[in-house]
Amino acid sequence: MDNVKIGRISYLNVLPIYYPLEAGLIENNFEFVYGPPAQLNKMMSEGLMHIASNSCIEYLRHSEQYLLLPDLAIGSRGPVQSVIMISRKPLEQLKGCKVLVSAQTHTSAALLKVLLSEYIPLNATYETGNATERLEAGEQPEAILCIGDEALNLRKHEDYPYIFDLGEEWIRWTGLPFIFGIWTVRRDAAEREDVKQAIRDLIRAKKWGQANIEKICEMTADKTMLNMEESRSYYDGLVYDLGKTEIKGLKVFAKYLLKTGQINHIPELEFIEI
Repeated sequence: MDNVKIGRISYLNVLPIYYPLEAGLIENNFEFVYGPPAQLNKMMSEGLMHIASNSCIEYLRHSEQYLLLPDLAIGSRGPVQSVIMISRKPLEQLKGCKVLVSAQTHTSAALLKVLLSEYIPLNATYETGNATERLEAGEQPEAILCIGDEALNLRKHEDYPYIFDLGEEWIRWTGLPFIFGIWTVRRDAAEREDVKQAIRDLIRAKKWGQANIEKICEMTADKTMLNMEESRSYYDGLVYDLGKTEIKGLKVFAKYLLKTGQINHIPELEFIEI
């Protein structure tokens, strides 16, 4: 039987889950497929992987293809730092602005549209593009939604002093954590015993990462633009569990996605039995 193909977002925020697997600290038979969320969403929907960390909006739009993995997510319980809208002007001066949105994201773009219509109505418009390339070419968009490592790089950009942290604003508005990504398994692979074992290994890896978060912080400080204090602050704001409170946050987001016309129905959340 083939190795289990696992979609792996190439961002720091999932390092606590994937490091123990990639370093061989937890034995596994994974074949990792790397890419940004939008690319992994597409590959997963085309059946090119068995399991992936997907944007939660991908699951909500195509739940007929997937089952959720239990108690495994990537979210925030306050400032997320790596999902931000940066702007040249303060928020109250951005009515009717155009926001440049990273092509790498689906969920973050959907969340921004919810926040800027239901929470702080700005009547914004959106265009998709590569923020780093546009800035390097000398362009200066009014506001930019950036995610992942790009956001960690751009959050100190001197021309964009105003930061709207989507995770922070969501919890301020709803009182709930925000779930950006969940792990899914394709329904047509869900009965394979090696796939079920892979899921158990992923959950073990998450627990290893949570128990050894100081080591993850040291690795992050060693290899990125974040120092040790910033690394601790970054991981401290993240959520890796999918318990009752996180599921409630996900359901509230689904309600607003339906209200803003970004999904056409709210599916039942169905989990694989392992």
